[in-house]
Amino acid sequence: MPPINYKIDPVHSSVHFSVRHMMVSNVRGEFTSVSGNLVFDSENPTSSSVEATIEVASINTRDAQRDTHLKSADFLDVDKCPTITFRSTKVAAHKGGGEVTGELTIHGVTRPITLEVEGPTAEIKDPWGNQRIGASAKTSLSRKDFGLTWNTALETGGVLVGDEVKITIDVEAVRA
Repeated sequence: MPPINYKIDPVHSSVHFSVRHMMVSNVRGEFTSVSGNLVFDSENPTSSSVEATIEVASINTRDAQRDTHLKSADFLDVDKCPTITFRSTKVAAHKGGGEVTGELTIHGVTRPITLEVEGPTAEIKDPWGNQRIGASAKTSLSRKDFGLTWNTALETGGVLVGDEVKITIDVEAVRA
């Protein structure tokens, strides 16, 4: 069977993140607009690929003031860098999942990153006749590696915003 092309279903896919806040808790958020394409080769999974784009303006941390600050030049600078992109460069498969390595661009800075992947699921037919697959992935990154260095020192020690960002991705894709 030849490789199959899939389109990311933005309504059933999500990109969530968490980062330490004031050294005491984690703030969680998501990007609500994600799109892209997957090519899955069930006979040779290592030749599969993924490309995804996230609209930075779609950030949602459940606090409008914080979201505005995250969109500003202090952080993601949505006016100059309106998207976050990922393009795979290597896929390593193992039972139940694998690793997808690729180039992640945030804030105009591109760095290699590896996603730990669960899936893909077996392809299913939805009630409308579409063929779908799904997968989940997780990783963490240093926001400073992407030029996101804004911070404030706390009077009691430590900083307002942690450096490590944990990312969780859930994707559902429809056969193109």
